[in-house]
Amino acid sequence: MSNALRDLAASREVLFVGGKGGVGKTAVASALGLAQARAGRPTLVVSTDPAHNLGHLWRRTVGDRPVELAPLLRGLEIDPARTTDEHLRAVGATMQRLMPEHLQGQVAKHLELARDAPGTHEAAVLERVAEVVEGRTPDELIIFDTAPSGHTSRLISLPELMQAWTEGLLNRQDRSARFGAALRGLEADDRAAADVIGTSRFGRGDATGVTTIGPARSQDRRARRDAEIREILDRRQKRFRRLREVMQDPERTSFVAVLAAERLPVLETIELHEQLTRSGMQVAALVVNKRSPADGGELLAARRVIEDGYLRQLTSALPGLPVVEIPLLPGEVLGEEGIAAFADHLA
Repeated sequence: MSNALRDLAASREVLFVGGKGGVGKTAVASALGLAQARAGRPTLVVSTDPAHNLGHLWRRTVGDRPVELAPLLRGLEIDPARTTDEHLRAVGATMQRLMPEHLQGQVAKHLELARDAPGTHEAAVLERVAEVVEGRTPDELIIFDTAPSGHTSRLISLPELMQAWTEGLLNRQDRSARFGAALRGLEADDRAAADVIGTSRFGRGDATGVTTIGPARSQDRRARRDAEIREILDRRQKRFRRLREVMQDPERTSFVAVLAAERLPVLETIELHEQLTRSGMQVAALVVNKRSPADGGELLAARRVIEDGYLRQLTSALPGLPVVEIPLLPGEVLGEEGIAAFADHLA
């Protein structure tokens, strides 16, 4: 493995590995993870791609809970559908508890419609990514094997968007609380005036002109509900803020872009670099997979010349980034030994 990649993996807490579909992201993520595990560092490889390849690559079942792939190396495949279901169940339980009984049917209907709404799966997966990062042990490396570039760029930008959205909810709740306090002040004035004549628009007074205590209890319930909503939103905002801080800290987190030396993967990698940079994430290395040999016959030699041109375009657009080339291999990368052999080519 090249010094650049080895040093990068050894010095970070979190690595994201991404790029265009079919370029070998899972193989690179697994090779980096296996190399670190064999060097003595606990490592977790997490697939966020709905079309998971991690289990296929390792020739074993990998699911939504971490399983051992090799000594000191675990694997996890985030299940977007299951994660979304759990996310909506948790939200639903909270909403049913906080909302008045006559609105609970509307809450259930809204959450069911939200299941397939744009962004729901991404938000649920982001919650799981945050959970994995929060659960990291002090010496552990987490490697995220991400979905193809478009999904990845949206996922990376989500913490900032979700934090801004939550801040908006908090601001609206603050305005609502201030409005409620003002309204309760008006209600108190109204009740004081109504007590003089023994009645109130909030309820009937008794023979002495004292109104019932129903409104006060209702206000207490609203105050408790508002406080709990505030606590939930604060907790959510802090979670996304922490995740954003980790992802935007180049000393803790970096992105490794994997590509093939072809026109579309090169253009997509350049665009992905721009998107990640705007989101505050450091792209620290490029891995060019399946490089044609120059001495493998006329066909592959001609192919190599074309690839060289695309790599010049890549390094011109992204100067200064380490570029690691992996040769076109004769066989498939499968199982621990196959991944270890693949890691040897990361030079």
